[in-house]
Amino acid sequence: MCSLSLFPPPLAAGRLLIERNNELIAGDLDRQCDLPCPQFSRDMLKGPARAESKSAFLEQTHTLWRRSAGAWRDAGLLGLLDEITDSAEEVPRCVAVVSRCLLALMRWASSFHSSLFPHLTLSSDQMVAEFSQMMDWSESAVRSFSWHPHTEKFAVALMDDSIRIYRASSSTAPSLKHRCQRSVSALQWKPLCGSALAVACEKHLIVWSVDPCSLSSRPSSGCAQLLSLPGHSPITSLAWSPSGSLLVSASPVDTAMMLHDDDDDDDDDDVTKRNNGWLVRLQVWDVAAETCVPLRRVGGGGVTLLSWAPDGERLLAASPSALFRVWETRMWTCERWPCLKGSCQAACWSSDGSCLLFSIQGESLLYNLTFSDLTGGPKSASVVADLSETSFPGPEGDLTVGGEVFSLSWDPRGERLAVLLRGDPLSADHPSAIAVFKTRCSPVFELLPCAGQTEDSPMCRSSSAAPGLLTPRDPWV
Repeated sequence: MCSLSLFPPPLAAGRLLIERNNELIAGDLDRQCDLPCPQFSRDMLKGPARAESKSAFLEQTHTLWRRSAGAWRDAGLLGLLDEITDSAEEVPRCVAVVSRCLLALMRWASSFHSSLFPHLTLSSDQMVAEFSQMMDWSESAVRSFSWHPHTEKFAVALMDDSIRIYRASSSTAPSLKHRCQRSVSALQWKPLCGSALAVACEKHLIVWSVDPCSLSSRPSSGCAQLLSLPGHSPITSLAWSPSGSLLVSASPVDTAMMLHDDDDDDDDDDVTKRNNGWLVRLQVWDVAAETCVPLRRVGGGGVTLLSWAPDGERLLAASPSALFRVWETRMWTCERWPCLKGSCQAACWSSDGSCLLFSIQGESLLYNLTFSDLTGGPKSASVVADLSETSFPGPEGDLTVGGEVFSLSWDPRGERLAVLLRGDPLSADHPSAIAVFKTRCSPVFELLPCAGQTEDSPMCRSSSAAPGLLTPRDPWV
């Protein structure tokens, strides 16, 4: 079993090591690639105001009918019953009694449901911070990051809810802003396309279309396609299918996923069109048979993490509870995988879709599931790495590395695995770090430390997902 004890001591702060074409090169990042290196801080970014506009208007007296309609629009059935109960003098006594009883019953059911799934008591921003793949999302200047799968460019979501796109050898960095673009939690470029970027926001899923040849630094809101569904917010994860034809999003409060069909066909019979997009509440339609396969499943309390296998055959959907599901995308059937000690924190697929690596919240272990075309599939997950805390000697004392596995990223060729390890924010001697491993899935799965020369460090703070390029920096975040 692989562990951090197999790694050499980390380099001193400021040292830089670059891996390109399977060779380790010491030097300056700017001399090795043409990618920009933007710097962001909280001081230069101002978070958007979240004050409600309701306080700017004077309160007026409306009829019960108008107040009830407004309560239904803002809070649904619970708000309607609450309004009728508060206006008992304006309604018949029997209506007031029935409303009071129904309101008490719904509140009891809501409290019982919240006791089963405590995350439902969190606010929208708290929920995004809890399930975002960005460490310390609330206080970080960078909210999300996404490399383009085919070209040398990347997108960065910032604290002020803007998104900036940087390209190699280009001085123009388009800034994407929209009034509905709030609390950005995830970004992902559309495969096989150079212009489409999906953005997971608080109440909407936005698909930007940015012409890579355009010199505009501020694309208009007309380049954005808004997708939304009642009850499907906040959105904390999204995933494109490898062909780019389907986009799926997830919310911790919704047991369904929203499937966006991005096909250009003009067939309007397979799904229901809403908000200028194709939205399916976890349903895949067979047009000829006029039937559908619902993808909604009971249990789990929502969906927090999505990961589509590179071969397109499987889709991982993790939940806030101690289970995750692996969907088979041909017939849209799923396998339940219970986790004994917690929810799935991070996951990633191998390049051929045969291996799934995942971690459990609060654990330092790395698990592997191997899938094949044989009948029965995998029976249990195996532990492939123990990344518990390990101390390394340093010039200023011992330095501790390791702990909870927070995030995983596997390069497209299946040769390098980056593992983000959460540190102790209260201790300078236990920082967060990224460990880089060499991997091989065939004929058997292997996980080895990515150690170079004796003076080289196998850990990094950031790395490029572009094929053939890995850029370890100072090993400590």
